[in-house]
Amino acid sequence: MQEASELEIYVHIPFCVKKCAYCDFLSFPGTERTKEEYVAALLNEIKYRKNTEVTAKGLDGLFAVTSVFFGGGTPTVLRPGLLCEILRTLREEFILSEDAEITFECNPATASFEDLMRLRCAGFNRISIGLQSAVDEELKRIGRIHDHAIFLETYENAVKAGFENINVDIITALPEQKKEDVKKTLDSVLSLSPVPGHISAYSLILEPGTEFEKMDEAGLLFLPDEDSEREFHWMVIDTLERAGYRQYELSNLALPGYECRHNIGYWTGKQYLGFGLGASSYFGKARYAVTRSMKEYMDFFGSKKRTGEIPLSECEKLTDSDEMSEFMILGLRMTEGIEVREFFNRFSRNVFDVYKEPLHKHITEGLLECENGRVRFTKRGQDVANYCLADFV
Repeated sequence: MQEASELEIYVHIPFCVKKCAYCDFLSFPGTERTKEEYVAALLNEIKYRKNTEVTAKGLDGLFAVTSVFFGGGTPTVLRPGLLCEILRTLREEFILSEDAEITFECNPATASFEDLMRLRCAGFNRISIGLQSAVDEELKRIGRIHDHAIFLETYENAVKAGFENINVDIITALPEQKKEDVKKTLDSVLSLSPVPGHISAYSLILEPGTEFEKMDEAGLLFLPDEDSEREFHWMVIDTLERAGYRQYELSNLALPGYECRHNIGYWTGKQYLGFGLGASSYFGKARYAVTRSMKEYMDFFGSKKRTGEIPLSECEKLTDSDEMSEFMILGLRMTEGIEVREFFNRFSRNVFDVYKEPLHKHITEGLLECENGRVRFTKRGQDVANYCLADFV
């Protein structure tokens, strides 16, 4: 019997209490009725696409789902019963590995202890909590709906509910942020009991169309300069590594054994199916995304009769050149970098032949290094990662 290949699943919940000033994700508030109707359509989508994309191609039983990730938006603005129903439907339609990593994102103030208990009992085994900052003034500045005390309560409730695999999100380079603000956030995270197994640490990026971009254009946003942004970033990395964490990706650190398997799947080219409004998939040598229009989505998946093509916002068949480029761009985000032998095994090409010029250029500049059969960023290279990665497009 053929051994099942690994597959990941992403589920997008587009609802949130209110949009944060820096957020460009596909998210918006919604009424309880809208949320219930969306989940009903989402369940239809899962069943329909399972039949059209997996069963119809004769691939049933050839994939074992090793990770499921509920993102958004804020998944926990849904009643826990709705999240449980989605997970139950995934279990009915797909083969989930016994040790599958099943994550949901949670903003403080959106889930009670009882909610978290119910989700843990339903099979969710990893929670990602958005702290962003332990400084209340910063939380207000960026438009978060919680304060530090509410985060601490949510974290304690997650531990009491039985979650042993917890991620905490933090953001640096926030408006008017100072070094002591970053230190306060790090001290707070490291004083948690138990400490989180995983920490995602991002630097703020001004995204088009956000409230922060408009404020910046009006001269009302006072961001740290580039040198301070890098200082804050390395302060986070160095502090957490001294506490036993390992930076395994440009913006992610974990205690041993707590690396996010779902995200590692993205960075190493594992196939995944994305369900929900705007969700992206990488399956069958193609990348495609469900429509971002709520009306289109509900008209197709919310109705009993589905005729015509699934509404997509994008669809691209990948060439070998595309896949080699993605292998480099995604793989180099991992601090271990890419393995030269794996590149050859996948593409029957030598990476130093395919990318001779950019590899020579950035190794000479001291931004990349090749050691023990792997190509990876140097510490200096991480500071200009986007400059390097652009040469592999």
